Amino acid sequence: MSTIKLTYFDIDGGRAEPTRIALSIGGIEFEDHRISFSEFGQMRAGTPFNAVPTLEINDGVYGQSNAMNRYFGKQAGLYPVDPWQAFLCDEVMDAVEDVLHFLVRTFGMEGDELKAAREKLVDGAFTTYLKTLNARLEAAGGEYFADGRLTVADLKVFVWIRALKSGFLDYVPSDLVDRVAPLLAQHMERVAANPGVAAYYEGRGK
Repeated sequence: MSTIKLTYFDIDGGRAEPTRIALSIGGIEFEDHRISFSEFGQMRAGTPFNAVPTLEINDGVYGQSNAMNRYFGKQAGLYPVDPWQAFLCDEVMDAVEDVLHFLVRTFGMEGDELKAAREKLVDGAFTTYLKTLNARLEAAGGEYFADGRLTVADLKVFVWIRALKSGFLDYVPSDLVDRVAPLLAQHMERVAANPGVAAYYEGRGK
């Protein structure tokens, strides 16, 4: 069996977190290599797309978090076999990836510039994506986004919603999700209570 090394920032969240959780749920052994932001600056040029997470496997180094989610999601039983359900899963994951790009553009900003940029996100992209994902969840039955069960799409949304509700992001109201997309707030609690997800965070001491 190939050795697996997943490299990402030393945070409980972000782009690598759904993959970490999927690997844990699937009982797939991997090296959870966590780096500082300064370490990333030193290694960035050596990554496939000047970004993390990176996956070292099969004697190669690869990028793209959603590709990792699909690959390990399939191995962990967290990705639909049915093509249409797989499409629904992918649409949700790609939507979250889109909105994360908007958020990342605000990193490094300070003061009034940061406040203005985050408030624009809250009133614009965040609200649009939250409302659409809330509608997608409702259309799928209200509990999970695809296949009527936990998939990597749920993990991807869970990690984002968890960050929004944490109050960690300056100028992003922690009650935004509850006000704009209440089904997503309930979804976050549902995913957090999943035995595999709960075990992952218990293992992290969270």
